Amino acid sequence: MSSPLSDDHLDELLEQLPVLAGRARTLEDLSGGLTNRNVKITTADGTYVARCVDTTRNLLEIDRDCEHANSVAAHRAGVGAPVLDYRPDLGVLLLGYLEGKTLCNSDFGRPGVLAKAARAVRALHEGPRFVNQFDMFERQPAYLATCARHGFPIPAEYHAHADAFAEARRALAGGDSPLVPCNNDLLAGNFIEDGDHIHLIDYEYSGNNDPCFELGNIWSECGLSLEQLDELVTAYCGRPRPQMTARAHLQGIVAKYGWTLWGCIQSGSSALDFDFWDWAMERFEAAVAEFRSPAYHRLLDQVAADDGRG
Repeated sequence: MSSPLSDDHLDELLEQLPVLAGRARTLEDLSGGLTNRNVKITTADGTYVARCVDTTRNLLEIDRDCEHANSVAAHRAGVGAPVLDYRPDLGVLLLGYLEGKTLCNSDFGRPGVLAKAARAVRALHEGPRFVNQFDMFERQPAYLATCARHGFPIPAEYHAHADAFAEARRALAGGDSPLVPCNNDLLAGNFIEDGDHIHLIDYEYSGNNDPCFELGNIWSECGLSLEQLDELVTAYCGRPRPQMTARAHLQGIVAKYGWTLWGCIQSGSSALDFDFWDWAMERFEAAVAEFRSPAYHRLLDQVAADDGRG
C-alpha cells in the first residue's frame, strides 16, 4: 500500500513553490481527500490549497496533466478555484483557497441550493472545453482489469450484473447528448457555497462527457431523491425535462456500478484510514437494487425512446 505524505516531506515540497518559498506558513489538513492530501496553507500574503499526490503509482488512472488543464478551464468558466502553480514532478497542484461553506448531503434539502448547484454545473458545462474525455463505460472495464491484475477483491455478485450494465450502455447510446466539460465527481464536498454562488472543486476525474452523467452522479453521490433529481434537471434546463431526468437517473445507476470498482481498488491499495470496502458495497448494493427493480427495464425503454425533445 502507498504511504501517506508526512508533514516534513510536505513542507519540503511546498518550499519548492515560488509563491511559498521562504514564507512563514501554517498548514491545516482539509477533509474529504480520498486519493490525495489536501492542505490549506495560510501565509501573510494569501491563503492556498495544495493538492498533493503520491507520484509513484496510479492505479486509478488519474491523468494529472488533464486535471491541471481542466482546473484552469473550470476557473475560466467561473466555478473553479484559481490555479497558481503545477509541479507534476512534486505531485503538487497549488490552488487559491475558496471561502465558503463546504456542502454535505443534507444541504441539498435547503431551499435554493439545488438551483444554485444547477447554475454552477451549467456554467461549467458551457465553459471552455476540457482536454480529455471521460466515459464510465470505458473506465469500468479498466478498473475491473486493475482489480484482476492486482488481486483486489470485488463484490461476489459483481459480474452477475454485467448484462444490466450493458443494457444501460445500449439505451444511453441512442441519445444525442453533446459532450460537455464535466467534473464527473460532484459529491457534496466538492460544492463550495459562497452566498448565491457555488464553486465546484476537484477535477481528478474531469473530462468531456454526457451532461446527464454529471447530473446523475450528483443524484447518486449526494443522496438525492428522484424528486430532487428532477428538480435539479429542471433548474439546469430552465424547464421540466422528464426524458433528461430519466437519462440522468440511468447514468446515476451506471455511476454507482462503475465507482464500486474504484472503491475496491482503494480498499486494496490505499493506506488511508477509511473503509473503502464499505464505501464500495454501499454503491454496489444501491446499483443492484436498481438493476433488480421492475422499474429498471421501463427506465431503459424510456431512455432508449428519447428523441431529444423530452
